[in-house]
Amino acid sequence: MTRPTKRPTSAAPLFQTTRRVEFRDTDAAGIMHFSAFFNLMEQVEHEFFRHLGMSVLTRDDEGAISWPRVSASCDYQSAARFEDVLDVALQIVRRGEKSVTYGFVFSHADRPVATGQLTTVCCRLDSAAPPRSIPIPDWIVDKFEGRTKRKPPRAKRC
Repeated sequence: MTRPTKRPTSAAPLFQTTRRVEFRDTDAAGIMHFSAFFNLMEQVEHEFFRHLGMSVLTRDDEGAISWPRVSASCDYQSAARFEDVLDVALQIVRRGEKSVTYGFVFSHADRPVATGQLTTVCCRLDSAAPPRSIPIPDWIVDKFEGRTKRKPPRAKRC
């Protein structure tokens, strides 16, 4: 069984990408709406999983695995505007036995814009029952930690 880890919030980003502020993400003043940051955090999390060769909805020998959110927050430092290109850094702030908390840092032209967090829980999906939390499989922990030796058991995307 893998042990939980806690990384300091000052740790180097695990994954970096960019996102352009789209018109649909802005309010009447042309400033990025607060709610749009939550969509961006989810998009970046999905891109991070793809970068690791996985999906947020995957399968193994036992069935489907997904990552429902149990907590989300965002703090805002400055405005982002229509067509700004945001740099987004993701790091794993905490990995528990069954959950992962991601930290996000948004910036534009080296100016802090926002910081956010998402906590997700590794769950087994069954169409006849609610999602059931499970320990994060070792092969997924290996990918989070940059180890690629262990292969998923018949892992494939849903």
